[in-house]
Amino acid sequence: MAAGVEQQGRRSFWLKHLHQWHWVSSALCLIGMLLFAITGITLNNARHVEAKPTTVTKETTLPEALRPALSVGQGAVPAAIVDWFSAEMGVDVSAGVPEWSDDELYIALPRPGGDGWATIAREDGAVLHEVTDRGWVSYLNDLHKGRGTGTIWSWFLDIFAVACLIFCITGLFLLHLHAGKRPSTWPLVGLGLVAPMLLLILLIH
Repeated sequence: MAAGVEQQGRRSFWLKHLHQWHWVSSALCLIGMLLFAITGITLNNARHVEAKPTTVTKETTLPEALRPALSVGQGAVPAAIVDWFSAEMGVDVSAGVPEWSDDELYIALPRPGGDGWATIAREDGAVLHEVTDRGWVSYLNDLHKGRGTGTIWSWFLDIFAVACLIFCITGLFLLHLHAGKRPSTWPLVGLGLVAPMLLLILLIH
C-alpha cells in the first residue's frame, strides 16, 4: 500500500510539473507556431502565390565634402556616409553589407519581403538607391526563413525553437504518463514517425 501511495505521489508530481511546463511553453509558442504553420503552407506553394513586386529608385549625388571618405576603400561604410544617407535619403545603411571596388562602393541592404541596395561612384559621387517590395506574403515568408531580419530576430527564432522543444518534449512525457489508459497513443506516435519516412523512401528521390 505504501509503495502504491508513493508511486501515485511521484506520478502526481510529474503530471503537475509537466502540465505546467507544457501549457507555459504552448502559450509562448502559440502565435509563433500559427505564423510558421501558415508560412510553411505559403512557402510550400510559392509557385501558386502571385507576387507583384514594386521597385522605387532614387538618384542623387554625394556632397564633395564627403567624397574623401570613399578613399578608405575597405571595411564598413564610413560613419559620415551613414549619417548622410539617414539625413538626406531616410535610409539606414549602417547594417548594410559593403563591397568595395575601384569604381564604386556597393551596399547590399537585404530586407524581409524584398531587396535593397545602394551604390556610390567613387569618381563623381553619383548615388543610386533601389528598394524592391514583394508584398506581405513574401515578408512573412522571409520572417519564417530569417532572411534579412537581423540579429534580434535571429535570437527570437532560437528562443522560439527552444520553447517548441520544451512543448514537444513535455508533451511526449505526458503521452507516456497517460498511455496506459489510451492504447492508441503509441500507434499514433509511431504513425507520425513512419508516415514521413515512407514518403521520403518511396516518393522522394
